[in-house]
Parts: sequence; structure tokens; C-alpha cells
Amino acid sequence: MDVMVERCAGLDVHRDNVVATARVPGQGRRRFEQETRTFKATLGGLAQLGAWLAELGVTLVGMEATGVYWKTVFQALEERFECWLLNAHHLRNVPGRKTDVKDSEWICQLVQHGLVRPSFVPPPEIRRLRDLTRLRTAQSNERTRTIQRLEKLLQDAGIKLSSVASTSYSKSARAMLEALLSGVSDPDQLAELSKGKMRAKIPQLRDALQSRFQVEHHGVMVAQLLAHIDTLDVVLQNLTARIELVLAPHAHIVELLSTIPGVQAQAAQVLIAECGLDMTVFLPHRPRPGPIPRPRPGLAAQALLSRTPRPPPTTPTRSPRLRRHPRTNRTHRTSRLT
Repeated sequence: MDVMVERCAGLDVHRDNVVATARVPGQGRRRFEQETRTFKATLGGLAQLGAWLAELGVTLVGMEATGVYWKTVFQALEERFECWLLNAHHLRNVPGRKTDVKDSEWICQLVQHGLVRPSFVPPPEIRRLRDLTRLRTAQSNERTRTIQRLEKLLQDAGIKLSSVASTSYSKSARAMLEALLSGVSDPDQLAELSKGKMRAKIPQLRDALQSRFQVEHHGVMVAQLLAHIDTLDVVLQNLTARIELVLAPHAHIVELLSTIPGVQAQAAQVLIAECGLDMTVFLPHRPRPGPIPRPRPGLAAQALLSRTPRPPPTTPTRSPRLRRHPRTNRTHRTSRLT
């Protein structure tokens, strides 16, 4: 098999250690020499790993994307070596007994012969921006889950606010919940706290706000959920401000992406964080080593195949066959369809 990289290494990354296998040109009859070592996943152990790879003259390092454990290893080696983050789906080994040493050797061999392709890893500044946007997404999802818990709690108390309002948490709903916590239980007084378009639904609100809300029970949980929502609102504001500060040098790109229908400022920020600013890495004219796809017929070939005339059906013919009569024990000819 052709060798694409003469000096390469394969890393099997774990939480506590890293198993590294390096392959370099050999001496004498041995075409390649292979050596495997295990290092700790701490910064000190990764420094030793980098020194060992540099001593061997390794130029390309491949590692499997294992959870979040690959990030520390990638960051420790990317300044000194070309690092490839490999998709675990492309590294399926032959069935049998698997060990960390065999996995690292398999990764090294795949990298050496160019049978895998690297995954997209953005530059460090884009990765830091990605951490911020993903944290904001996680906190936004947590806020949504908290509002859903609040809705379940209101349903348990008999408050059918979501049957009248489009959402169970708004300025009007927040004012009503604050009044409930202060001891107001009259549906007429609670309905008068509605604002904006909700005031047109005051008769329906009076029926929906008749409840068995208990301050000593439901009120304790509602107060905790509202406090949690307020905390998440502050967190989201701080994260958004930080993201805007990081993207301040690229504000014109955010504005340009916002011109896409359906893409607003936050979606544009996420696009930059996930795809980066250099779109040339996704161009097809940049070949990357990887498994050669199996050729498939194109549309024109498929059309020609579909137009190929089928052979005419053969008509059944009768062929004679000799049979022995059960009584006379004489043979006679019969015919059958073939």
C-alpha cells in the first residue's frame, strides 16, 4: 500500500492518559520502525509527548475525536505539528480484541496510508467564540425548561393561563405571578394586571385564573423558578455582550449574514462560531486524503440503463420425456413445459 506520510503518529486519547504510536522510516531491511508509548493526559505529560514526537521528526499527528478529551491534546500539539482530528466513524477497526495500543497503531497506519480525512477544526479564536455561543444556547435551553416546569406547576394549581395566553411566561403572566406570591387570589384583580393585547381577553382570564393556589406550597416553588429565570436572563445578557465584544472587529460580516432571510444577529453569530471566517477550507478544489468513494453511475448512465430494451419473453416449449407405465412397465413419451 502506498505511503502518503513517512513520519506520522496516531493517538488514542483517554481521560487520564494518551497512547501514542509513531511510525518513521527504518534502517536496513526494515522499511518502517514503529514505537508505542503511553503518556499522562496532564499538561506535563503532553509536553513530554510533544518532545518525543519532535525527537522522532513526526510531521503529522492523528487523533480520534473522543468526547472533550481531545481538546487538551490538540491544543498542546497544534503549534508544533499538523494535527488531524479524525471521525470515529472512519476508524472502524476489524472485529476482535481491542486494546489502546492496537487502536493507536490502527490510527497511525490509517494516517500513514492516507485512508482518513481530517475533520474541520477552526482556529483558536473561533473555538473560543464557539464555546461562548454554545454556552449561551445551553443556558437558553435551560431557561425554556424552567418555564416548562413553571407551566406544570401552574397546571397543578388549577391555573389555565396557557389556555388563554399564547405563552405561559410574559410580562402579564409575570405580574400575575408576583401578585399571587403577595397573597392576591381574586381572579378579577389578577385579570386586571394583564397588559397589551391580553386586556382584550379579560373575561377569559377571569375563568382561567380561578385556582387553588397555595402560597405556602405552590408559592415556594414558583418563587424559586422565577428567581432561576431572572438569573438565566442575566447570564444570557452577559454572554451576548461578550460575544458582541469578541465579534466587534467582524461586525460587517455579522451585518452581511443578517441580510439572509431568516437569519438574525444571534444566528449570524452562531454561523461564524461554527463555520469560521475562512470559507476556503470547504472548497472542493482542495483535495484531502481519504477513502476513495465507490464509483456510482451518473444520471446519464442511469438513464441509459433504464432505456436498455429488455429481451423478449421466451414462449414455453414442450420437450418430450420418457416415462415408464406403472402397469405394463413399458416406456412411453410425454411432454412438459420448459
